[in-house]
Amino acid sequence: MLLGTKKMKVLNVNSSQDPVWGGGTGTRTHKMSLTLVNAGITVTVLTTDRGMTPEQQQSYTNIRLIALPTLNARFFVPRFSLSQISRLVKEADIIHLMGHWSFLNALVWVMAKRHKKPYVVCPAGALIIFGRSKILKYLYNLIIGKRIIKQAAGHIAITNIEISHFASYGVPKEDIILIPNAIDEADYQITPAGEKAFRGRCGLGQNSFILFIGRLNSIKGPDLLLSAYGQAKGQLADYHLVFAGPDEGMKSQLEEAAANLNITNKVHFIGYLDQQAKAQALKAAVLLAIPSRHEAMSIVVLEAGINGTPVLITDQCGFNEIKDINAGVVVGVSASELKTGLLTILADRESLIKHGHNLQTYVRSHYTWRIMVNKYLNLYDNILNKVK
Repeated sequence: MLLGTKKMKVLNVNSSQDPVWGGGTGTRTHKMSLTLVNAGITVTVLTTDRGMTPEQQQSYTNIRLIALPTLNARFFVPRFSLSQISRLVKEADIIHLMGHWSFLNALVWVMAKRHKKPYVVCPAGALIIFGRSKILKYLYNLIIGKRIIKQAAGHIAITNIEISHFASYGVPKEDIILIPNAIDEADYQITPAGEKAFRGRCGLGQNSFILFIGRLNSIKGPDLLLSAYGQAKGQLADYHLVFAGPDEGMKSQLEEAAANLNITNKVHFIGYLDQQAKAQALKAAVLLAIPSRHEAMSIVVLEAGINGTPVLITDQCGFNEIKDINAGVVVGVSASELKTGLLTILADRESLIKHGHNLQTYVRSHYTWRIMVNKYLNLYDNILNKVK
């Protein structure tokens, strides 16, 4: 081993740690950094300040957090000093780049090459050109993006599906390590009173409900779920549908669709949920539905699992193994398949409970941060020993 873990210095780079808009990569960077610190690593997180509250900044216990002022909110372009970026890179033993379409990653990569510092990349599903700004993404890859990926000392896939994404960038399979998302069960402890309080705040009463958690964005598929629910409204009359997550331009479209389907009184839009409220929602829901058109590996599946909540997901969520362990239902990306999935999984309440129990057992034994931290430590040590 080149460096004892107590001496290792890691620079974690992620364009956004914003709890509302940062998504799963922000959560992964935060929890992974905390776990590394608990293992004796010195960690610095470099990000932008978009959406970061003082309370969130205080949660970075024993982590040096550097949140650069944001100049452009859409593309997370920060106000920066090259000397500051250079100093941070020079201080680090190894650099961890999260995401891919990132101005901040490109800046750090330039300095990593200048100072001959090893770095690893964890795109977390971002390698595919999908969604908005496709032309800009093509240009980014042409100018710098593909080199950032190919020249990394380590390549982290969070699902087996992502291995093929790396291959399209010219990365050999043997150079890729699988380190999935993970969960900390201690973050999701709630009381029956907390569940009741959530129902009261959202006007749900004692009604059973299907839950969606995610951004109201086409890539997350909320329109598909709403359509599926509307098509099956007769059979699902006993269930409400709850959309939890920030609006990225689809809320008005979804509300109009709900009105056209005559289900407005059964559909609730409750906005972003903090971690405590999310745990309450998951505990109260009979089912979590994840209708994503594309997803590397849905962290919310793990959050559902740790709460014992069964899931219905599409086959683009990076978690297809749940069907093999009888822990949920996996369907194709369409409203008709989601409708069939809803009716299938909700048809038998006893089976539904078993799905949730199986998923909880599976998550506890395979996807905790206590398990994942050793994979990071081994990867970093192996890379640093090679550059000795």
